[in-house]
Amino acid sequence: MARVLEFESFGAGAPLFLRDRRDGPLGPGLVRVRQSAIGVNFVDIYQRNGLYPLGPVPGVEAAGIVEGVASDVEGFAPGMRVAYAGPPAGSYAELRDLPAARLVAVPDGLDERQLAGSFLRGLTAGLLLDRVLPDVGGKPVLVHAAAGGLGLILVQWLKRRGATVIGTVGSPAKAELARTRGLDHAILYRDDDFREGVREITGGVGVVAAIDGIGGETLLRSLEALAPFGTAASLGQVSGGLPAIDPALLVNRFLVRPSILAFLADETRFRPAAEAWFAALQDGLCIEGGHSYPFTEAAHALDDMEAGHTSGPVRLLVEG
Repeated sequence: MARVLEFESFGAGAPLFLRDRRDGPLGPGLVRVRQSAIGVNFVDIYQRNGLYPLGPVPGVEAAGIVEGVASDVEGFAPGMRVAYAGPPAGSYAELRDLPAARLVAVPDGLDERQLAGSFLRGLTAGLLLDRVLPDVGGKPVLVHAAAGGLGLILVQWLKRRGATVIGTVGSPAKAELARTRGLDHAILYRDDDFREGVREITGGVGVVAAIDGIGGETLLRSLEALAPFGTAASLGQVSGGLPAIDPALLVNRFLVRPSILAFLADETRFRPAAEAWFAALQDGLCIEGGHSYPFTEAAHALDDMEAGHTSGPVRLLVEG
């Protein structure tokens, strides 16, 4: 018997209910994972709000220990430390059975509890910088929510690529945190129009790329902050929705909306992307301490993240 958290209905602030789930026999091709840490991501909030119909159990990443392996599975054994990120949803559980292709061994020296909460974000950063925005070296890039879980990863990775990183943040404390990870210019978006800040920093030219997980009016302004033939990557909609976009805003500008879940739905992409993320961590890229919540306080974690009260990785810790 293992516990699982699930929604009975969807909408803003919908509660999570703790249920007991009986363990069944382990099917072909599956690995049973006793989860120790579960990543909390904005996709979980979108799932709760009903924006993404991913089922009753939220969560798309976790780390833990292999407890059982089907007889036809190779490469995994009980006691191994493993992690996963991507579809299908359902990681808010103490125990989970997953296809072996959806799992990767956690290298020595990496803490699976700290890895949870950063894994999907690390894969997202890799997708952006390797597939969507590969040519940013020596150029200005705008990162919204630069002190958030994804933002802090992007700031570090962009600096490694040689970019000049401009970031929007919600407070002086968050600005200072992002600066410690390499942020070149912080803009307090509650006090200043970031478009004007970008123009001043870039001498009126604009940024070659804007990475936007906010949506709404922020996405429209991100397009306006682009240099000619710059690209805006729209990743989320924390503000509540995506705006209608006048085609005139796209003259000499590009807009792309990459989905990490769609990218990882092809299982052949997961392992190389995970190995690239692990290599970045082993090369010194820093995962912030972030925020940890007991497994049973998942709703509190979602509320805090949605309200902007968290920075860095957010995870649920499972006792035992």
